[in-house]
Order: sequence, then structure tokens, then C-alpha cells
Amino acid sequence: MPKFTKKTASREEGAGIEPSGISTPENFPQSLPRLKVSVRLMHGDEIALGPGKSELLSAIARTGSISAAGKSMNMSYRRAWMLVEVMNRCFKCPLVETAKGGSHGGGAWLTPLGKEVLSHYQVMDEASKQVATAYLKLFENMMAEWKSVHADLPS
Repeated sequence: MPKFTKKTASREEGAGIEPSGISTPENFPQSLPRLKVSVRLMHGDEIALGPGKSELLSAIARTGSISAAGKSMNMSYRRAWMLVEVMNRCFKCPLVETAKGGSHGGGAWLTPLGKEVLSHYQVMDEASKQVATAYLKLFENMMAEWKSVHADLPS
């Protein structure tokens, strides 16, 4: 099995992998197929970790606050807190710990397990994209031209 390493490039970069947002003819060569790969780690019926929760963990590590992390993602504090609760419930130990505000201020941080889980998820996510991208060439000559399929869209 090949060994994959975490890339430092933005998750929106990558040959053949669709960035977030709407795909248009300007975004991608018309003759090439593209992928939208999304890895979700399930625990029972709950999504323990996926792209959004991974981004939230990174934002918490960067800002030291669930509220600030949520705001940086255009997410309410309540929604961010609910996602943290799901992640904490799905793993053996919490991924995020908090301290209440007050004269010393509050805050949030990733636990050692939280840092490890985030790192493993990022490597797994990148590896899955690399593997899927390796198979794109199989479909290259099978895809219809973008304009013929989407002739009703403005050029």
C-alpha cells in the first residue's frame, strides 16, 4: 500500500478534484472528468468527522475559541457547539476542551487526541483524493463534452 503524506496546499487545489462552489466551463477543461471526494468518518449513524468538522477543529486550534471558530466559518455559536458535542461524544475522549469565561477569559483548545484525530483525518482525506484522482484517466475518453451536455447554459 502506498504511503501518503499530508499536503500543505489548499483543499480546493488538486488535479481533477472539484473545488467547493459551482462548476462552470471556466473552472475546468471540458474534456476532463472531475471528482468531488468527501470523506466522512461514521460512528453508528452519526458523522463523527467530516470536512466541516475538520475545518471547525482547525479553526478552534487557530482561534482558541468555539465562537470565533464558528464566526470564521459563518456558523452560529450554537451550531459550532453542537458539532463539537457530536465529535466529543463519538470518540473515547473529548477532541475539544473548554474553559468558562470570566476574569481570566474562556477559551477552547484541541486535546492531544483532538490534534491526533485531526491530523489522521487530513492525511486520510488527502490520500482518498489522490487514489480517486489516479482513476480519473479511466473516464477521460468516456465523458461527453461539457457544452453538449449543458447546451442550455449561457456561454
